Amino acid sequence: MLRYIIQRLVWTAIVLLGVSVITFLLVFAMPGDPAQALVGGRASKDSIELIRKQYGLDQPIHIQYFNYMGRLLRGDLGDSFYFRQPVAQALLARFPATATLAVAIILVAIVIGIPLGAIGALKSNTALDRGLMIIQLLAISMPSFFFGLLLIYLFAFQFKLLPVGGYGSWRHLILPTLSVALPWSGWYAIVLRSNMLDAVSTDYVRTAYAKGLSQRSAALRHMLPNAILPVVTMVGLDMAGLLTGIALVEYIFNWPGIGWQTLQAAQRLDVPMIMGSVLFGALIIGLANLIVDLLYTVLDPRVRLRT
Repeated sequence: MLRYIIQRLVWTAIVLLGVSVITFLLVFAMPGDPAQALVGGRASKDSIELIRKQYGLDQPIHIQYFNYMGRLLRGDLGDSFYFRQPVAQALLARFPATATLAVAIILVAIVIGIPLGAIGALKSNTALDRGLMIIQLLAISMPSFFFGLLLIYLFAFQFKLLPVGGYGSWRHLILPTLSVALPWSGWYAIVLRSNMLDAVSTDYVRTAYAKGLSQRSAALRHMLPNAILPVVTMVGLDMAGLLTGIALVEYIFNWPGIGWQTLQAAQRLDVPMIMGSVLFGALIIGLANLIVDLLYTVLDPRVRLRT
């Protein structure tokens, strides 16, 4: 187990290295000048050149990259051009808001999606199953930001029950959570329903029926634990993605998370903040993959980790 974890961490470090190279090249391939974006379009050429020299932007790209990696290996993500503070400090300041929203979304999606998936499997090919499937397909076909705008229109402007946006109380959390959790719960329900229906014809389910178990007991005790494994993978990766921020939803609801911060940095060519945000996201996703693999061995004893 320990050897497997070490190998995965090494591969994660290699992936981070590749991500850093690609991101650095893409940032400087973007149209625009980071120095000019920093001082504004009306600044003189001398001012722009002074800023470029001050931040080392006048050096060749490969020199800038090696300098950045040298600082990164010492634990320094650099200072944000736009936010005027260390990148690590900026990420940590926004992380609680992002984590709160991420946990709320995942919990709501699971609480809604898993029961609906189990009900759909137990009531397959009935009017209830078809009705749930139609609702789930409609939910997943709607982009989260568009769904969020609809929720704002209904519950903030029409009914005036919830605030339009902001951060600070549980009422501010409801609309951004539902805008993402409801479509995702449809995905979880559809995947779980499909896996449970596939398990109906397996030997262990037929054995459970032969022992006299009811359909409900067989589904909950035998079908669900095996069918839920792919959903666990989805939840793990979705959680990792949420912890890196969901820029459009955070922007719409004025939620001070990492995603919106990264979007602001990209608009202003804030190289250190872009690099730090992308590497932070890649690290979270890599660790989430490792945790999901380890969790598999707990949920299914048949799974063995190979080095």
